[in-house]
Amino acid sequence: MPSLYFFAPNVRAIQRREPHMNLKKLTVSALMLALCMVLPFLTGQIPQIGSMLLPMHLPVLLCGFLCGWPYGLAVGFIAPLLRFAMFGMPPIFPTGMAMAFELAAYGAFTGVFYQLLPKKTGMLFVSLILAMAAGRVVWGIAECFLLGLGGFTWAAFVSGAFLNAIPGIILQIVLIPAILIALRKGNLMLDE
Repeated sequence: MPSLYFFAPNVRAIQRREPHMNLKKLTVSALMLALCMVLPFLTGQIPQIGSMLLPMHLPVLLCGFLCGWPYGLAVGFIAPLLRFAMFGMPPIFPTGMAMAFELAAYGAFTGVFYQLLPKKTGMLFVSLILAMAAGRVVWGIAECFLLGLGGFTWAAFVSGAFLNAIPGIILQIVLIPAILIALRKGNLMLDE
């Protein structure tokens, strides 16, 4: 019987890559998922404050930057669904489902943009803002799909995606690059 290596000769090369790096990424992803469970308690479980400060978005964005798009996508999609299963918040329909797609997009796009763009400090902001815009669009599409075109208007999209979330958007633009710059200075970035 032929071995697995006959069908996939690059398996050995893949196995030789730093296996501890995958473990580090998995561990950091688990930490970010745990933060997604805990940070919303800082808003007192009040949905209005949570939708303004967006506490679950911070760990997902960080996960995309630190671990790459597959981990960011997974953590982003799982976080709101797991949080609903554990704590009953956010409500699963339509908020939790739309958040799952939005956060998955955040995690995926931050990882992709960070990988594709130069690793300069200014590009952190570009990657973050592009990912935030893409995530908002995905959220709007998900809400539109879940609520139907009649139940989700352009005004509801602008209000939910931008106007109500201005404090959270500012918090993300300030905190995420600051954390990443500190990790970079401490030589703690996983892929660099």
